[in-house]
Amino acid sequence: MRLTKLVKIQLAIFVVVALVAGALMVFGYVNVPALLGFGQYTVTVQLPRAGGLYKNGNVTYRGTEVGRVAEVRLTDTGVDAILSLRSDIAIPSDLDAQVHSVSGAGEQYVALVPRSDKGRPLKSGAVIPVDRASVPPDISELLDATNKGLQAIPHDNVKTLVDESATAVGGLGPELSRIVKGSTTLAIDARANLDPLTSLIDQAKPVLDSQADSGQAIHAWASHLADLTRQLQSNDGAMAGFLQNGSAAANEGQQLLDRLKPTLPVLLANLVSINKVAITYQPAIEQLLVLLPLGTANLQGAGVADRDTKHPGTYIDFNLNLNLPPACNTGFLPIQQMRTANFEDAPQRPAGDLYCRIPQNSPITAVRGARNYPCLTRPGKRAPTVKMCESDEQYVPLNDGFNWKGDPNATLSGQGVPQLPPGSAPAQAIPVPGGGRPSPPPGAPPPPIPAAEYDPATGTYVGPDGNTHTQPDLARNGANPPTWQQLLTPPGN
Repeated sequence: MRLTKLVKIQLAIFVVVALVAGALMVFGYVNVPALLGFGQYTVTVQLPRAGGLYKNGNVTYRGTEVGRVAEVRLTDTGVDAILSLRSDIAIPSDLDAQVHSVSGAGEQYVALVPRSDKGRPLKSGAVIPVDRASVPPDISELLDATNKGLQAIPHDNVKTLVDESATAVGGLGPELSRIVKGSTTLAIDARANLDPLTSLIDQAKPVLDSQADSGQAIHAWASHLADLTRQLQSNDGAMAGFLQNGSAAANEGQQLLDRLKPTLPVLLANLVSINKVAITYQPAIEQLLVLLPLGTANLQGAGVADRDTKHPGTYIDFNLNLNLPPACNTGFLPIQQMRTANFEDAPQRPAGDLYCRIPQNSPITAVRGARNYPCLTRPGKRAPTVKMCESDEQYVPLNDGFNWKGDPNATLSGQGVPQLPPGSAPAQAIPVPGGGRPSPPPGAPPPPIPAAEYDPATGTYVGPDGNTHTQPDLARNGANPPTWQQLLTPPGN
C-alpha cells in the first residue's frame, strides 16, 4: 500500500493532536502527577471518629480546595485521616481541622480553619491533634432529637400551630422574598470578600476583649448618661428658657466685650505686671491668707465679752505699764519736729526712708519692723527696701541703741536720716576755716534751729532721744539762773 504525501501529513497531524489531547487529559484533568504524589505532601489529622469521612474527600482552606483525603484508617484511640495537600499553597500550622457535610445526605469534606496567620507553614508528616479536630454530630442522633421534639408537640394542637403559623406569615410573601433575596446577595458578597471577612473575624478578638475589659466603664458611662437625661427631662422648662433667651444673652455678652475692647488690653497688660509681682511674692501672699482668718477671729473675739451688754463694744484691757518697752526713735526725725494733731495740712514727705534703724536682732522692740522684711528672691536675707533686697548691700543699723545719734536734724552729721536709696550721695557740709560749726553746702536751705519747749517751773524738757531731761538752771527758782544774755548766746561762744 502506497501512501501519498498528503495522507502522511494528515497522519502526522492526527498523531500530534492525539498526543496533545492525551497529555492534557493525563496532566490537566486526571492529574496523574498528583495521583503519583508529585507536588503533594501528607498531613495526619487525628479524629475522635470518622463522622462519615471517606477516601478521596475534598480538603479546603479558606474555602479553596487544596487537596484530598488520601486515606481514612482506624487507630486504638480513634481515626486518622491522611490528607494529601498541594505543596504550592502555604498553610499555617496554627489551625483547626473540621469535618463538614456538603448536604444532609453526606459528602463530608475537611475544612482547614486557621487560628492566625502566624506560625510556620505545614510540612509533610505534620500531625493535627485531636483537640484541634472536630466532626459533625451523628445524623442518627439528630433524627432522634428531631423525633423527640415532634413527639413533645401535642397532637391536638398541631392544627392550631399550623393555623397560627399561616396567620403569622400569611400575605408576607413579597417581604419574605425580599429577605431571601437580600440574604442571598449578602451571602454572595460575603463569598466574594471571604478573605477580608476572615481577617476581620480573626482581628476582632482584641477589639471585643477591650470592650469586655471596659464593661464597667461603659456601664458607668451609660448610668451617667441616663442620669443626665433624667436631669434634662426634669429641667425641661429651664432648658427651654435657656434656648429661648440664650441668643439675647450672647448678644449682650458680645456688646459687653465690644465696650471693654478699648480698655481691656490695658487692664490685661497691667495684670501681667501684677502677675509677675504675685508670682515673686507668692509665699508671702499664701502666708497672709493663712494668717488672715486667725486675725479676723481675734478681732471678732475682742467683742465677745461685751456682746450682750447694754453698750456692746470692743473689750479692751488697758495696761498701765506705759512706754514699756519704749518707742523706737532711732532712724526717725527728731521729736522736736513732730507736728501736732491740730495741723490739718499735708506737708511734703522728706526724701528717703524712715524706719526703726536699730539692729535686726534687737529683742527689745520693733522685732517685726521694716528692717526685718524677708527678701523672697534671696532666701535668708532681710532688708527694709526692695532695692536693698535686690542689691548686694547689707543692712547696717544707725547705731547699737535706741538713742538719737548726731545732730537732731541729721543734716550736718552725715547720718542719712531719712535713709536715701542706694547710690544717692548725702549733702556734704562745708567746713568753716579756723574751726567752728560747718556751714551747709551752697544752694542748700539753712538747717532749722533745734528747739524744745521746757517747763519753767521744773526745767524739764523732752530731748531728741524722746526721753525727759531736767536742767536745774532753767527752773524759775533754780540755782544760778542764766541771764538773758546767756539764753541768747549759744554755748561755747
